[in-house]
Amino acid sequence: MIPSSQSVTDINSAVRKQLISLLTGSNAHQSFDDAVNDLPAGLRGIKPDKLPYTIWQLVDHIRIAQWDILEFSRDATHQSPPWPSGYWTQEPAPDDEAAWQQALAQIQQDRDAFVELLNDPERDLYVPFEHGDGQNLLREALLIADHTAYHVGEIIIIRRLLGVWK
Repeated sequence: MIPSSQSVTDINSAVRKQLISLLTGSNAHQSFDDAVNDLPAGLRGIKPDKLPYTIWQLVDHIRIAQWDILEFSRDATHQSPPWPSGYWTQEPAPDDEAAWQQALAQIQQDRDAFVELLNDPERDLYVPFEHGDGQNLLREALLIADHTAYHVGEIIIIRRLLGVWK
């Protein structure tokens, strides 16, 4: 049975709604916002023994990667940073509170901008972008969610090791 155009619209709307929930909620895991909430400033740059990153480095990596995916999804001329150096800060801690807050704000703003892409009915979730090598909006939404969730888990582990997780 071939679905009617109305049922295809309904399916697309449902998929978009689920993707937005995945990006903005905390369905099966803690959200990014929960993971960084109330983190003492003095602990943002601490690297526990035998771990490769600080919480700041993970937060900044999430910021850069999400920004890159957003820009790739909406701008065919976007040039990604070099891998891996362009995606990871060498600085263990933010310069100051303003840098921390700016990173958190950019993560929120870029997430909101990606949600706007998902809410745009003119953007097909499934058709590959004219640029790239087969990526589409659905894949990029899942990539942001998967990547962020992975690193949120790392942030929570570091917080547990530092004794500042509920």
